[in-house]
Amino acid sequence: MDRRWSLAARALGAGLALGLAAAAPVPAPPLREMRWIASALPRADTLRMLTSHPAECLTPTADPAVAAQIAVGRAMFSAPLLLGGQAARAGISCAACHVAGRGNPQFAFPGVSGPAGTADVTSSLFSSRRGDGVFNPRPIPDLAIDSPKISRDPADPALRRFIHALVVEEFDGLEPPPRILDGLVAYIRALRGTCVGTIARSGAGDADNAMAAISAARAALAEGDAASARLLVGAARSTLGRIDERFAGNPGIARRLARHDDELRRLRAMAVQDPGATRRGLARWVTGFARDAAALRAAEPASLYVAAVLDKHWPTAGPAVPPKDVAP
Repeated sequence: MDRRWSLAARALGAGLALGLAAAAPVPAPPLREMRWIASALPRADTLRMLTSHPAECLTPTADPAVAAQIAVGRAMFSAPLLLGGQAARAGISCAACHVAGRGNPQFAFPGVSGPAGTADVTSSLFSSRRGDGVFNPRPIPDLAIDSPKISRDPADPALRRFIHALVVEEFDGLEPPPRILDGLVAYIRALRGTCVGTIARSGAGDADNAMAAISAARAALAEGDAASARLLVGAARSTLGRIDERFAGNPGIARRLARHDDELRRLRAMAVQDPGATRRGLARWVTGFARDAAALRAAEPASLYVAAVLDKHWPTAGPAVPPKDVAP
């Protein structure tokens, strides 16, 4: 699982304990995503948000190279480690603000959001480079239909420059490898506002996402790009962390996920020194994880993927919120 979340949770809990020592203990929300959903949203609507998402509108392509780029970008779009800094520690990814590549009208992060659905992209909370000391949140755009910064022309370099600046400057992320940056560009360009409706979140869907990230990592290793492969393996581990949250209280699933996560951690560490062995190990990992996906499906009716089950785990005092400053 994504141990960044465990570390962030401890840091956030410590900050709350120091800042609210005289207040009654606030139970941690069962899902970290609950930390940045507007508290005024009715409970039923919040449950709906946490157990479904807008349909992801991707333009199909017959070009295998473009499809591979889109797969890379899609995996990294949901990975907090891409952004780095405080965003990564809090578990924020591109998908936190742009659910399924769309918008998020209920995003509300303390110190960053004003009204729900807004974010201050020059906040010093997330950026040491662009923080301007002025609280000026702006509406979060729907990337499929209403962002003026998105050029659909593959020959236009503006979108690539914009995404690079967003990762490195807005969120203090590390320099992304070209493959990762090109993937994000391809994924965002492929988004279109041509589909409607919602899709249920599921363990099977998240398992497929983890395996897709590993397949992209294997392709990167085959081309000698260990740096991108390491990031993609990290994205898969983040997905395992999200799955683990949903199966809280199920020790059998927790043990399976921990075993798969430990294997990915080991393979990620050896990617630079032995890319061939890492690639073979990742292929074995996909086979083993696919077998355990059946156990995820069987256990899903009792998991937090189900609104009625999640409702029973609702924190009685409301979701905890992160402090303005989070220790590394």
